[in-house]
Amino acid sequence: MIRFTSSGGTDCLDAARRHPERQHPSAALLVLAKAPVAGRAKTRLCPPATPHDAARIAAAALLDTLDAVCAVPSVIPLVAWAGELAAAERRTELEHALCRVIRFDQREGSLGERIVAAHARVGELVPGAPVLQIGMDTPQLGPADLAGALALLIAPGGPDAVLGPAVDGGWWALGMRDPRAAEAIGSVPTSRADTGAATLRALRSAGLTVQVLRQLRDVDTAEDALLVAAAGAGRRFTAEVAARLGGPVGAHR
Repeated sequence: MIRFTSSGGTDCLDAARRHPERQHPSAALLVLAKAPVAGRAKTRLCPPATPHDAARIAAAALLDTLDAVCAVPSVIPLVAWAGELAAAERRTELEHALCRVIRFDQREGSLGERIVAAHARVGELVPGAPVLQIGMDTPQLGPADLAGALALLIAPGGPDAVLGPAVDGGWWALGMRDPRAAEAIGSVPTSRADTGAATLRALRSAGLTVQVLRQLRDVDTAEDALLVAAAGAGRRFTAEVAARLGGPVGAHR
């Protein structure tokens, strides 16, 4: 089900109608996200963070990510959503932010299966457009980072896929010229130190050409959060990390 919901519970206008420059999009930007609910979001931040603190940090990261995604011109922004928004931290802000995107529910299954299904759904909603997928744990990404990755997929003669490796061995971005081709990674084990390498092998084994993007640190632990904030992440994330994990805000910019 596709949702266009505002904080008041009324329907929002279609993203393309509210943004005329997106009526003929060159690409789709997909965020795989789940509701930042205490005890269910970013639990590896605990300790030293409390479950409430971790959920607040997760909410801030998601809000900063949505700002970056919605600032990229000539794309359709989408969110594959899991969890109860009503129970989320910073609920009102998230409701307003999600009003700027097309939101649809994630399907059941393993993470790999949910990723494949999300790409397939984007292919139905934005037919013929390449898609770049990110998560909600790289709040250091800006519009230029996302536009640069998409440019590779849009360019004639460019790669079939792009993959952004993460410091922990996973990946932070997966882009497909044809979203249906994401099926190649559906059975790759996730949340392992070799997930990124295994994903790259799976894509190439499927006959796809792959451009590897720069390596980034995603936020899983408190150390990650502090390092990402210090390197210059989004303003909400930086402020929440400073407030929840200690240290002045200026120390984490």
